[in-house]
Amino acid sequence: MPSSPYPIVPLITSLREHDLLSLGAMSRQDVETLFATAAALKKDVRPYRNALDGRSVAMLFEKPSLRTRVSFEVGIHKLGGHAVYLDHSEQRLGERETIADYGHNLERWVDAIVARVYKQTILEGLSDASRVPVINALSDLHHPCQALADYLTLREKFPKRAWNDIRLAYVGDGNNVCHSLVELGAILGVHVTVLTPPGRNPSTPIMKQCASFAAKSGSTIKVSHDLADIAGHDAVYTDVWVSMGQGRETERVRELFRPFQVNANLMGLASRSLSSGQRTLFMHCLPAHRGSEVTDDVIDAAESVVFDQAENRMHAQMALLVHMLCG
Repeated sequence: MPSSPYPIVPLITSLREHDLLSLGAMSRQDVETLFATAAALKKDVRPYRNALDGRSVAMLFEKPSLRTRVSFEVGIHKLGGHAVYLDHSEQRLGERETIADYGHNLERWVDAIVARVYKQTILEGLSDASRVPVINALSDLHHPCQALADYLTLREKFPKRAWNDIRLAYVGDGNNVCHSLVELGAILGVHVTVLTPPGRNPSTPIMKQCASFAAKSGSTIKVSHDLADIAGHDAVYTDVWVSMGQGRETERVRELFRPFQVNANLMGLASRSLSSGQRTLFMHCLPAHRGSEVTDDVIDAAESVVFDQAENRMHAQMALLVHMLCG
């Protein structure tokens, strides 16, 4: 039997030829296996340079992007594949032809679909219509690729810590990034605190599902409006106050969120009760609105890992594609 042109990767049944619309189908072991592949790719991609040889990936983008587009395109190229970029910023998916027809066409030409869209229902429609894997590169409800990169970054920063020994605080709007962070944290066993202004809580149905994951993993999930609850967290994460396509950052929005700005005082409070010498990490999915959700001194501090997160988008996504198409 001829040898494989790339290292054999363990089977992840929740990914092999399956969609990734959210993270709920993955187990802790699935994620650990994915992270091991991501770490191997990050260390030396050369053994995997033919993993996607002869394969094409369609990239459908309704929203503009820096990190998502570049990290996927470069990652696909590094694996020997071909990325086809389809810009739908002017004409939304479903306007010119039905989502079903769009998906049926693409499945005849490409091996996977990466979609960055405004509505989760678009992804579900593509999934229903297409026989090739669909990857959620961001929707109104979930941002699974970002969360995978975020927890990969935490694993790098705390290599000897058990997941149940890590505490993550998310500060801001209960949005798509928040949903995926809580979801993956609950699967892994991380203790996650969500701090939001009143009326900006994450989705109740999604949080109920996360609670069921947490009951199995030993995670604790807490939603609070009291910033005093940020004390004793290993990392503080924030995002823009208004997500793209959800309206503008009006003065009313700024007034609502201003107390939740991540600044030096809040980071100091987060570091309380940590081990001697340990400082709380700062995380952000980017792009950041400096002076709004975070101050310059925090995002530019030594404890900021925002560019590590951005780099790890590529490695996590490459691992996803390897396990989806080659595992």
